[in-house]
Amino acid sequence: MPAGFAPLAFPDETGHHRSGKGITVSDGVIRVYRYRWVVLAAFMLVTIANQLLWITFAAVTGVAARFYATSDMAIGLLSLVFMVVFIVVSIPASWVIDTYGIRIGVGIGAVLTGVFGLVRGVFAADYTAVLIAQIGIAIGQPFVLNAITKIAGRWFPLRERATAAGLGSLAIYLGILLGLAVTPPLVTHMGITGALMIYGIASAVAAGVFLMLARERPRTPVGTEARALVLDGFKRLLRHRDFLILLGLFFIGLGAFNAVTTWIEDIVRPRGFSIDQAGAAGGLLVLGGVIGAIIIPPLSDRMRRRIPFIILALAGAIPGLIGITFAVQYWELLASAFVLGMFLLSSGPLGFQYAAELTYPVPEGTSNGLLLLAGQISGIAFIIGMDALKSPVSGSMTTSLLLLAGLIFLCLLVATRLREAPALVSGQKQ
Repeated sequence: MPAGFAPLAFPDETGHHRSGKGITVSDGVIRVYRYRWVVLAAFMLVTIANQLLWITFAAVTGVAARFYATSDMAIGLLSLVFMVVFIVVSIPASWVIDTYGIRIGVGIGAVLTGVFGLVRGVFAADYTAVLIAQIGIAIGQPFVLNAITKIAGRWFPLRERATAAGLGSLAIYLGILLGLAVTPPLVTHMGITGALMIYGIASAVAAGVFLMLARERPRTPVGTEARALVLDGFKRLLRHRDFLILLGLFFIGLGAFNAVTTWIEDIVRPRGFSIDQAGAAGGLLVLGGVIGAIIIPPLSDRMRRRIPFIILALAGAIPGLIGITFAVQYWELLASAFVLGMFLLSSGPLGFQYAAELTYPVPEGTSNGLLLLAGQISGIAFIIGMDALKSPVSGSMTTSLLLLAGLIFLCLLVATRLREAPALVSGQKQ
């Protein structure tokens, strides 16, 4: 733990610390407490569980289709339903988070993740029951994901917020990484039913840990908490030039990621890759994102700049996606997947924090939720479009992947029009 942070302090149910004193940082105003890392870790755990449940079937689409005696598209629906539900639930979830706080907002998501994850495991042999459970987990998703910048803003000083948002996004990537890399061997050795039961138990444990450890706020604020009303916040967001540009970037970038991860096995299957190789490629894609999320947001915090790193992320994603499109050697596929993840996924936490800084005093959950909402809408369109455009003879998705690469290139050009948030470049030391 870096020097200058307080000894571990344990807050009570109201969020007040029973022991331990905050250490005043160099400006003599802001106090930070080490318990912020406990809150963040508990949040990350439930985020990992939620994303693991979302992506479970992506790397075993063919096997699952045979197990449930259905089509690839029906298995894709088990992931696609998360995006459909997100569109409906995201704005209400953001309102709950910003109105009632972290414990209630994320708590709802944690309970839904744990309960329906367990239900999915118990009724794993029944496709209809699994689909219903996926819908229940999907309802919980925006209550979890939309809180990333809320937790960063409430518990962390400004100089650490991109780092905290990066770690929150890191949890998303870790959940997806586990789902893509672990599911194929788990299904091979234990079958679909065994894998879903293990995941159900893990999700219930993660939910319980969050409910026990999460606290609403530190004893002393890490910055002003004045915020616009949620509905007024949406009006401000939709009138903000740079936020609208960022919204477009998330629409393409997050939608492309959702589509590629959902169809990862279908993308590589026509070139003779196995489900284990597809899972490994998907896992390396997300591992690259994990490494990017660890390295790039802290560099952005140190340099107090967001835009150059967003541009870099988009530029690096293009060769990675093209590599996945044409790779015929296994090592080429793995290298391309890693590069795509390293750059594309690292832009997520930067975008979340940039939006929060750019649109203050709009609630963080509101801006965060709207960005994620854009990616879910495009994800649905891209997933359906990729299935519709794949070759009827070979099943190749080359055409749709090249279209995605072209869209990301357009995003790169548009991103050069973004401006840094005034609060970040003004040199505020929070």
